[in-house]
Amino acid sequence: MPSLQNSDAEFIARPKHAVLGLVTIFCTYFASIYFFRGAAVTAPKIAADLDGMALFSWAISLPALAAAIATLVFGKLSDMYGRRRLLLTAIVLYLAGAVMSGFSRDYIFFIVASVILSSGQAALTPLCFSVIGDLYAPTERSRWSGLLQIPAGIAALTIPTLVGMMTDSLSWRYFFWISVVMAMTSGILVFLGIPSVSKKSDRKFDLPGSLLLAVAAGTMIIGFSWAGSEYPWTSVRIIGLFAASLSLWTIFLWFENRREEPMLDPQIFRNRRFLTAALAGFISYFGFLGILRYYPLFLQGVQSTSATLSGKIITPFGILMAFIGVPTGYVLARTKRYKWMYIVGYGILTCAVFAMVPFDAGTPAWLGVLVTSLAGFGLGSIPTMNTLVAQFSVPKRLLGVAVGAMFFFVFMGGAIGPAILGSAMNASYERALQSRLPAELNRIADEATLASLVDSRVLLSREAMTALERAMDPAGEQARELFEKTVQALRDSLKISLRTVFLINAICVLVAFLLILTIPEVPIDVETPDKRHKA
Repeated sequence: MPSLQNSDAEFIARPKHAVLGLVTIFCTYFASIYFFRGAAVTAPKIAADLDGMALFSWAISLPALAAAIATLVFGKLSDMYGRRRLLLTAIVLYLAGAVMSGFSRDYIFFIVASVILSSGQAALTPLCFSVIGDLYAPTERSRWSGLLQIPAGIAALTIPTLVGMMTDSLSWRYFFWISVVMAMTSGILVFLGIPSVSKKSDRKFDLPGSLLLAVAAGTMIIGFSWAGSEYPWTSVRIIGLFAASLSLWTIFLWFENRREEPMLDPQIFRNRRFLTAALAGFISYFGFLGILRYYPLFLQGVQSTSATLSGKIITPFGILMAFIGVPTGYVLARTKRYKWMYIVGYGILTCAVFAMVPFDAGTPAWLGVLVTSLAGFGLGSIPTMNTLVAQFSVPKRLLGVAVGAMFFFVFMGGAIGPAILGSAMNASYERALQSRLPAELNRIADEATLASLVDSRVLLSREAMTALERAMDPAGEQARELFEKTVQALRDSLKISLRTVFLINAICVLVAFLLILTIPEVPIDVETPDKRHKA
């Protein structure tokens, strides 16, 4: 195995290792994107099969929180010890989580498995981009970072439909067994294609900072997840959690500003380009969640489409989102200007997300494809831009942690978003359901059946629908009519609640668009000088 004295970033200059190295990066990135794309299609079915619909938002928030922290930790460690070790570690977590998910028999165990899997999967993406940043000068990074979207485009083209068919025809568990094969393949390629680093780092890992970060972020996620569902937003518990989180974040920032090797270097937070792009990415992730997570729920719950068809409908969104990153990299390398691409991307995304708000059961599939495709077109340039702005904003010494920090902000949006959106959706659903359920249902159905209807995803559970139909037997000849009225009430209530979600998403994306209008534009063809922080 080849070994480097200083950095595992130099191997691309050696022709015999260049091809294998690039193949390794592309395949590893594809494995990461495979899970990311397929998880959205399987999520509703898994929640229904494992009786976890009440914990659906937790199954999104907790893995996203783990992913957010993992991006920072792995990014920092990769700057210290090299990309190869951290890539292999991330792949091991990915593999372990996929195996556990495939064997899950209850939803709580599945959430634990998802946390482990997401920790590894989320770390792979910024590590792949960091390797690209190691290999090339700033302008060349734009081209290769764009080309790295090719495997993402292939995944977007094939994965949603294939995983949907697999879920409908076989089982969602096969999705995870394929993840296992991909993880093993990536691990072998990384072992063979990425050289090791012989020099040991004398820099110390910021363990106290990492723990503070995890507790501060975790407290915030719990607060958002409980607010509006377990406890009122104004309750003592929720206010206490938010106050504790704010205090912990303050302590974390104060602590990091005095560390010799902080988890988040102050140079990152003092850079306006980075902060503007990161905050916009954090806020705009709500819109991304609306399309990737909640629009399939709309299709399957409100419009009664299959998982296969819902996968086909959102496939163009994923394809455009992925492949737009390729020309984005080339245009940026040629023009060396990024602000106008940010404005165009966020502008199109804002218009598309607002167009989703009035969707209902009668919305034709072609219109859904058109609107989500426009959203994918607008959103497609943003991840590539965010990654490159993170690299342009810091000296090469901080490349890994900067890319990880950018993904941290995005994943925090993914962790907080479902908690806020889920709370808003459930509250809206319950209000709508109370006024729409047939009055005679209270006289016929038992308490367990009525309680099951409070879950906004009950329409996706075959068992729950069968139990509801059986509960109508005492109605005699009117049983079928009563069942249909009840199902229609459920669909109408779900539509109203998802409309609330789409409206929140649209407002958030609009705020992100207004924020990105203020981003400064500076030359990208020179390395950022290193201004080491002195404690």
